[in-house]
Order: sequence, then structure tokens, then C-alpha cells
Amino acid sequence: MFSILTVNIGAASRERAEVMLRWLAARPEDVFILTETSAGAGTTYLLDKFRQAGFAVVHTPDATGDRGTALVSRVSVTDTLSGHFAGVSIPGRVASALLATEPAVAVLGVYVPSRDRSVEKTEKKQAFIDSLLARLDALPDELRERLVLGGDYNVIARTHQPLHPGFLAFEFGLLEAIEAHGFVDAHERCSPGEQVYSWIGRTGDGYRYDYFHVGQALGAHIMGCAYLQETREQRLTDHAAVTLQLDVTVQSRLETSDPADTTEADAMTLF
Repeated sequence: MFSILTVNIGAASRERAEVMLRWLAARPEDVFILTETSAGAGTTYLLDKFRQAGFAVVHTPDATGDRGTALVSRVSVTDTLSGHFAGVSIPGRVASALLATEPAVAVLGVYVPSRDRSVEKTEKKQAFIDSLLARLDALPDELRERLVLGGDYNVIARTHQPLHPGFLAFEFGLLEAIEAHGFVDAHERCSPGEQVYSWIGRTGDGYRYDYFHVGQALGAHIMGCAYLQETREQRLTDHAAVTLQLDVTVQSRLETSDPADTTEADAMTLF
């Protein structure tokens, strides 16, 4: 069994990152997608601890200090797939890897920009979504069909209950374009028709912002998908984590130690 978890860490402070690290270190998943990383001390601490513990870390710090995505894996990485996603408008908001599994699973973690009503942030979000979809369009079919896409998309579906006002056509279009490529919504496959929320607004309204989608060749391998509200309830972050289990074989695991206990170890940094 191969498992993967995504969680928005909310640009964790150094203090909150310590608590988040202890929670992650106790998790059984093979791969973590961490979204809303930052240039701050919290993200640096988390990723350094994983590197020191022997995990593979894929992360592209943004030169402007923008928020981003990191991929942390205890499964051996055979390729970062960086060339396939080089055209994304904000490179630090994606993190990708081809893993040593059978069948070979590719993972793409994404953190779609949030926005307000300003033209600048709306254009930034639309440019990112357009460029991401263009790179997915350009993937070889065989690779796209073995891709696990996950992270904080910062959009909801047209079928979301409640259907919150204010979302634009290009935002609904992200999920629709992903599914038009044959990707399977893992939660919908496991719990058809069940509305879940991964973020709760100040008014108490729930939004499903965090997702896992899997390519056509992996659809039959989905064994489970769940939203873990404990990350919100314990105030580790304001997002629920999402887990995915696939019936695939891990061929090569890295020699890792407990990242919450490490001080020095060999690091494997891929970006």
C-alpha cells in the first residue's frame, strides 16, 4: 500500500512548525504535500528537519518570497519532473516527483493562489491556473494517466453545497478541466455525494479547497481517501489534511529516521 497526505501549513511560524513536525512525524504516509510554505523560519525548520532525517525534499523557494509547495517523500524519487512543469507561472507553487513504485506513480503538489476582489490578485490566480492546465495538457498521456495531483486548489466545484457566491468561471473551470482529462476525484470515488469541507471561514461556512485527483491508470488503485479535521481542531493549521491510499507497490524506500528527533543526518535535497 502506498499513501500520501496533503496539508496546508499556513506559513507556519517557527513555534507552530515544531508542533506540526511532531504531528507529521507520527503519520504513516509515504509522501507529504505541504502547501502554503513560506520564506519564514517555520518552513525552513520543517524542511531542514525532514532533510536531516533522510527524506527526499522537493521545493523551489520563490525569489520574491511568495508562498509555495513542498513535497517530502520517504519513497525514493527517480525524477523531479521539473521540465514538465517549468512553464507554470509561479514555479514555487508546484512540486513534482516520479516515485519508485510499481506502477510508477508521479506526484504533483500544487498551491493555487488565493485572491480577493482586486484585479491584480485575480489576474495572478487566473494566470497560474491557465499555466498549470497548459502543462497538464502538454504531459505525455502515459505520464498524465499515472499522475496523482493534490494540494490546496483554492476553488470549489459548481456542485459544492453551499454554492458560495463570488467564484469566477475560471475557478470552476480548474476542477472541470482536471476531470475532463480523465482524473478521478479520489474523495468522490470513495464517498460519492458526500460534501466535505477542508477550510471553515470566519462566518462558519465550509469550503472544500483541498483535493486529491488521480490519473486514469490509477483510478482502480484507489483504496481510501479521508479528510482529517484534527489539524484544524488541534490548531496546527486552519485546513483539514487529506489522505489518499493507493494499491501500488513501493519498490524503494529511503533510510529515514524520526524527523522530530534528528539533529544531523545526510540530506537529500532535489530542488
